[in-house]
Amino acid sequence: MQKISNFFLGMLCAASVAACNNGNSDKSATDSTTVHADTAAAVAGVNYKLGVQMWTFRMFTFAQAIDKVDSAGIKNIEAFWGQDLGAGMKGKFGGDMTDAEKAQVKELLGKKGISMVAMGVIVPQNKAEWIKAFELAKYFGLSYITSEPIKSQWDMVDSLAGAYGIKVAIHDHPNPNPYWSPDSVLAAIQGHQNLGACADIGHWSRNGLNPVECLKKLEGHIYGGHLKDITKFGYTKAEDTVVSKGVIDIPAVFAELKRQNFAGMLSIEHESNWYNNLPDVIFTKQYFDEQTAKLK
Repeated sequence: MQKISNFFLGMLCAASVAACNNGNSDKSATDSTTVHADTAAAVAGVNYKLGVQMWTFRMFTFAQAIDKVDSAGIKNIEAFWGQDLGAGMKGKFGGDMTDAEKAQVKELLGKKGISMVAMGVIVPQNKAEWIKAFELAKYFGLSYITSEPIKSQWDMVDSLAGAYGIKVAIHDHPNPNPYWSPDSVLAAIQGHQNLGACADIGHWSRNGLNPVECLKKLEGHIYGGHLKDITKFGYTKAEDTVVSKGVIDIPAVFAELKRQNFAGMLSIEHESNWYNNLPDVIFTKQYFDEQTAKLK
């Protein structure tokens, strides 16, 4: 996942992205396509919910992206720092938003019935930046912040997370990112009850790691995840493709999360077909509903 924040100067943006049309879903669907609201959890009995990482729609403003999320019938998002707000607002999503902008963003979400569950991936450089992030998370009532925290900050971040009642989910980028392996995430979690994992199954596969085995290692510590598929296993620069069209055993991932009684958000992060990826997101949502409905 590559999230760019103008505020966090030290942000890690290592993963390469490229347009990938292989395996794209039926393009007869258009950006005006609307499907019914997400009811997969109620139908299938799974505890986790589907969301969209707004990086998926990074070529559009936050306001435009919310319209796309709504058109896909998805009701949860993970925001990313640096996305232009749009809808007459001049700022970007992040800690520098004005009070008026924050209120307008909350209003946009409310009109669509969409919940902002998380935000990230961020890498604050000091305590002041972390406090700014937690204050924003508190304003929007977030469950967790997705981050790749600096190792020397683990104790401080854990303490702040406890004070604010907002968890921090450690994200994995491809090797040589410090959190490329579940083992490194487990090391950060040890002794820090408010730190957990954001399981990016695509990056694990790029690293040559079996996503299901990674999920098993992190059992009990997963706060959220990024749902994607890739074209080549064990290649850190492998391109994204539509979920179910690549090399990842997605049904096995869904089944493992159910086995763990995972109750967080699995966010679609489709880093491909950037300017016309809504049909791909709709396809992924429908695939998610179909597959999780089989998990009795």
